[in-house]
Amino acid sequence: MASTTNPSTTNGIPELPALSERIRNAADICVMIIYFVVVMAVGLWAMLKTNRGTIGGFFLAGRNMAWWPMGASLFASNIGSGHFVGLAGTGAASGIAVSAFESHALLLLLVLGWFFVPIYIKAGVMTMPEYLKKRFGGKRLQIYLSILSLFTYMVLIISADIFSGAIFIKLALGLDLYLAIFILLALTAVYTITGGLTSVIYTDTLQAAVMLVGSFILMGFAFTEVGGYDSFREKYMNAIPSVIEGDNLTTSSSCYTPRADSFHIFRSAETGDIPWPGTVFGMVITASWYWCTDQIMVQRCLSGKDLSHVKGACIMCGYLKLLPLFLMVMPGMISRILYTDMVACVVPSECVKHCGVEVGCTNYAYPTLVLQLMPAGLRGLMLSVMLASLMSSLTSVFNSASTLFTMDLYTKIRKKASEKELLIAGRLFVLVLIVISILWVPIVEVSQGGQLIHYTESISSYLGPPIAGVFFLGIFCKRVNEQGAFWGLMVGLVMGLIRMIAEFSYGTGSCVSPSYCPKIICGVHYLYVAIIIFSVSILVILGVSLLTKPIPDVNLYRLCWSLRNSKEERIDLDAEDKWQEEAEDNAEEDHLEKSRGCLRKAYDFFCGLQKTGPKLTKDEEEALEKKLTDTSEKPFWKTVMNINAIIVLAVAVFFYGYFA
Repeated sequence: MASTTNPSTTNGIPELPALSERIRNAADICVMIIYFVVVMAVGLWAMLKTNRGTIGGFFLAGRNMAWWPMGASLFASNIGSGHFVGLAGTGAASGIAVSAFESHALLLLLVLGWFFVPIYIKAGVMTMPEYLKKRFGGKRLQIYLSILSLFTYMVLIISADIFSGAIFIKLALGLDLYLAIFILLALTAVYTITGGLTSVIYTDTLQAAVMLVGSFILMGFAFTEVGGYDSFREKYMNAIPSVIEGDNLTTSSSCYTPRADSFHIFRSAETGDIPWPGTVFGMVITASWYWCTDQIMVQRCLSGKDLSHVKGACIMCGYLKLLPLFLMVMPGMISRILYTDMVACVVPSECVKHCGVEVGCTNYAYPTLVLQLMPAGLRGLMLSVMLASLMSSLTSVFNSASTLFTMDLYTKIRKKASEKELLIAGRLFVLVLIVISILWVPIVEVSQGGQLIHYTESISSYLGPPIAGVFFLGIFCKRVNEQGAFWGLMVGLVMGLIRMIAEFSYGTGSCVSPSYCPKIICGVHYLYVAIIIFSVSILVILGVSLLTKPIPDVNLYRLCWSLRNSKEERIDLDAEDKWQEEAEDNAEEDHLEKSRGCLRKAYDFFCGLQKTGPKLTKDEEEALEKKLTDTSEKPFWKTVMNINAIIVLAVAVFFYGYFA
């Protein structure tokens, strides 16, 4: 069978050892060292500049963040090496439609800033399980969300991040994938211990700025290499690998020929790899789960000076989320043009030769572009940014996982556990989490035809919709109660697990070697599955709630949209548990403070582990509560934010209209 190839795409195919030689120069190594030192210095400066020795500094700094570092942190917390690897890889394989996973965030960020965050602030909560406990009462929703969060950390965040970061190290240093993973985790441990990431928002801001600058520079080099945008479109449609037969396999032309709709976001509902109903509805559901109910994203919004700053941060991040199409997806497509035989390989033996994986090498599109096109110095800077953002993400996840396990689960088993016991339990659990995540990496590597972004989005589609449904109805429908929320979550979870377990059991296959999973289970696109699970969960939540006793309004003041402006005193459903916890904390406070020596206090200070702070007077407690639950805005800035929201929506309409 003949193949159509561009001569420039078949020459100079990079081998892994050759790529690793490119990073071994003084300029790149010096830049990487300097970058890590600067990031740690910024984190240390941000930690020390906070005046934690006074009442106001210690307790009120939590809501004192301006819109621009908050917006940059939202973006940097979301974008990591997994996005550079996954978006570029799927872009190389099938075109620009994958960018909708990112651009959809623009709409959901407005929903977060205008609807969800005001309720979270008025509720006076700091975590999402805490909101569920206040809104619905009981403990099982809080425990369920904690367990599910730990599971998603393992199979979705940690394993995918470890895999994508290891790809960069593997290419840069020419190492085995699992040796690269070990080095990555060791670096993460050092990065955490030094205290350089104690003030995450400031380091996120620095990393977001460098990430954007480096990505723009690489995009410029990439487009220059292919001769501009028009030439890029023409060459991509002709980027076909030179080896399309072998291994006694019959390869369909659709497996190695770029899709005819490669430059369209909305694709056929039946034959599209990302069908338009899934883009319009399914992506919105999974994005609402991630952006509006995820602890990491919401926590950043809760740190804002006031609601106008929160809205400004959401608008800023929304604009930034339009950039991945140009900074990641299109460079990935250019990588297919320049290194066709590697990035677009279709014969398993050829793929193994290029990247060691049978199902395909699209995940290597962006790292290869960085190492091949970037000049010395800038190449080291880009690799530093990728690894630093990844380690920042892993550190946050490890801390969140440790906290969730010890405070929401371990304390239910060991109610009188000492501080030392909780500390040891949390650290040991993180080790278990890391081991399980590493064992999960082989599944990530071959899942969804070797395309990382489809793996992460499919898992989100199976696990996220029920949670999105519970939070959506919990805020906008006061009739929903705990029984409805719980059974809606359970039914949705069972439906999602049936599909997920079937995919892991049979494998998702690839274009060359399709999966044998029964069509009735795996034959439906994962974005359609998200729509089905969300719809069924909503019906179950509403049905069970209407058949059971409603929650009195006195327990719901300022916890749902219709009662958001009520001034009456709320009686929290978790008031009794809260009183017991405060009594236990007060009883232990003096003992804990006396048991600390000078060295322990110094260690706690630099690691940010202080458990207790200065005692508040009654007036200060009232002032603190008022500040933490205040959603008032100055009329001028409220109008400015609303006008900007309309402009953002207009930009989104143009964006989708142009690329649809």
